[in-house]
Amino acid sequence: MKKLLVSVLLLICSSLSATQVLVFAGSLRSGSYNKLLAKEAAELARAEGADVVYIDLRDLPMPFYDADLETSEGLPENAKKLRDLMMASDAVIIASPQYNESVSSVLKNAIDWVSRGEDGRASKAAFKGKKFALMSASPRKKGGAKGLSHLRIILDDCGADVIEPETSIRFADQAFDSEGHLVDSETLTLLQQQIQVLLQTLR
Repeated sequence: MKKLLVSVLLLICSSLSATQVLVFAGSLRSGSYNKLLAKEAAELARAEGADVVYIDLRDLPMPFYDADLETSEGLPENAKKLRDLMMASDAVIIASPQYNESVSSVLKNAIDWVSRGEDGRASKAAFKGKKFALMSASPRKKGGAKGLSHLRIILDDCGADVIEPETSIRFADQAFDSEGHLVDSETLTLLQQQIQVLLQTLR
């Protein structure tokens, strides 16, 4: 009876603990539309009760993935930091710019490093069992949707569980106000619905 009571209490505590969400953009540019989008998503997730960590990849510079460098020096410190943050999270939100119809080099490189373990082998530990929500913002009329399809393929191969729907903000140069918030209420509602779906899959 005592063991059953302890189990029930642990289950209740687990259900009451806040969902851990990591948010970042796959861009380094200070005025990046995708950084603005990631920050909007982070605020919406907080409003839904999640415990959110927002990071800027500019603060975690990493060398290009190089197997020789990995062999001689191991996993770079910033790759370890990002990997640890992802492993500690229940969900990851990525706002990805579209470069040449695909993902940015900085985002692909970060994923390549995080998909490695500290033993120098491939590892899905930072992805497996995590829910991922993808979004993009682009000045172009398709909103970076094609780049997201490439990102989904990459993350699927890493073992991530990428949810539907995705959010693509087109004409991003007109989509945000001077304070960095989305100006269109319908677009904001779609983003909010995506965040709600993400969090509901974890509850």
